[in-house]
Amino acid sequence: MIIDKNTNPIVWAETGGVQLAYSPPAPEFLNNVGEQEPEIAVLPESNYVAAVIRLRAFNDTFLYVARPLDPQVVDQLKQTELSVAEYAQVEARRFGIQVAFALMFAVIALTILMASVLIGLNFANWLVAPIRQLMNAAHVISTGDLNVQVPVHRSEGDLAQLGQTFNKMTQELRTQRDELVSASELIDSRRRFIEAVLSSASAGIIGVDASGSVGILNRSAEKLIGHAEQEVLDHPLSEVLPELDDMMKTAREGKQRLVQGQITIQRDGHERNLSVRVTAEQTNQARDSYIITLDDITELVSAQRTSAWGDVARRIAHEIKNPLTPIQLSAERIRRKFGKVITEDKAVFEQCTETIVRQVDDIRRMVDEFSRFARMPKPVMEGEDVADTVRQAVFLMKVAHPEIDIETEIKQDPLRAQFDRRLISQALTNIIKNATEAIEVVPEEELGKGRIDVVASREGDDVTIDVIDNGIGLPKVARQRLLEPYVTTRAKGTGLGLAIVGRVLEDHGGRLELKDAADFRPGQRGAWMRLRFAVSGQAAKAGAKEQPAAIAATDGAPTNESAGETAGPVETTNSEPKIQAATRG
Repeated sequence: MIIDKNTNPIVWAETGGVQLAYSPPAPEFLNNVGEQEPEIAVLPESNYVAAVIRLRAFNDTFLYVARPLDPQVVDQLKQTELSVAEYAQVEARRFGIQVAFALMFAVIALTILMASVLIGLNFANWLVAPIRQLMNAAHVISTGDLNVQVPVHRSEGDLAQLGQTFNKMTQELRTQRDELVSASELIDSRRRFIEAVLSSASAGIIGVDASGSVGILNRSAEKLIGHAEQEVLDHPLSEVLPELDDMMKTAREGKQRLVQGQITIQRDGHERNLSVRVTAEQTNQARDSYIITLDDITELVSAQRTSAWGDVARRIAHEIKNPLTPIQLSAERIRRKFGKVITEDKAVFEQCTETIVRQVDDIRRMVDEFSRFARMPKPVMEGEDVADTVRQAVFLMKVAHPEIDIETEIKQDPLRAQFDRRLISQALTNIIKNATEAIEVVPEEELGKGRIDVVASREGDDVTIDVIDNGIGLPKVARQRLLEPYVTTRAKGTGLGLAIVGRVLEDHGGRLELKDAADFRPGQRGAWMRLRFAVSGQAAKAGAKEQPAAIAATDGAPTNESAGETAGPVETTNSEPKIQAATRG
């Protein structure tokens, strides 16, 4: 076949009866074909071989000759090509194969080495196994387990004898340990029983050893003395509870095993009365140890004091009720008759007469309720303004005591809270009146100008009303007893005012705090009384101790300290001697 440079056939001829499909070569292939030597190409896929040569006499004309091949030759050719390719691949991977063989030899060598090491270690373990068993058993015993035993094999010789001795030692230790544990459990059970009895006892119990140091303190005693057991153990009793020094001295010097008496202690600003029993515990030592039993009789003593004046309070309530109607009618008549005549300070006149009528009506309702229930009227909680209540109470006291400067400071206005306006107003009036009486007893040359400051504010969930005066002040000793009925520092005082104010504040979820004016303004003489009650008006939590019936019946009745006291009737017995004891001094 003669083809041009574009591989297009010009003329062709088929010889030998062989027909082949024409597959022209690529045009780029023809560029490399010369006139001297033909270019031969074997095409195994088509089972023939072809040759191309450039013709000299023609321009860009080529002779293309092709003939079929024997299939076996084609197969051998393909096999040869595959072998050449595989050899080339093996040649390319020769380094990797060498590395793989090297790693294989290394692994085999390491395997043999590790096997040798393991065999050596196993042999060493077999040699030292008895000693290791003893070491492990000793470690287990060090943790407290005495039930361990080491196996003994007679073939081990001296190590077997050592194992037998070790097992015998652990058995002896286990027996002794079991005996000690049994004794300890018995002692511990007795100790728990004693502790349970002491902790459940309502009385406080203190154990004192021969040296005078505290050794036992139950929970009740912790609450009474205000110290935890860890704080006072091994401390001298004279430091923990010095009020017992006289009784302990009597117990040591006397021959009686039981010494009884009463003491008064001050803890956290509260005074408590305790009944004390000191029992000597006989020991083999030269000095005895003691068991001290403390019973809190504060409420009992308070009930005894308050029950004495119940009869008097009933009579006072009866006597006050009689003049209430004439007082109210007179005030109303004065307002009707002179209301149109008075032109100067008419507003003050109207407010004063209206206050008289309202206060008389409040007293009547209070006395009626006292008479019916023989206890303080229950407060009627309503949403009121504390600031307005304070202003009205202070206004009344200003009118009654123009010679004293009574100043009011309201830090929040309005100051809303839930409270009984009548009871809080009466309580504040009582405190201010007490302050005026305290100012009156100060010598004129020392007093200067009498002054009372009333400050109302809110602290968290509480409302506080502070009354600060420059009077004679409060006593330093037994100050909290002023809150008890019939305890007073004035010759004409009845001792009901502060007790009633305290009860009113308790019903409002608060309390009356007794302080010195110097705590409010440094260097100032006088007393600082703080009325504190809850904004919500809720009383103390239900878990708190309730006062005896006599206290509940008397605390809270609105009264003044010096004059005009009002109290409800109370059930009482043997009142006259107790009244004398309560009012003495």
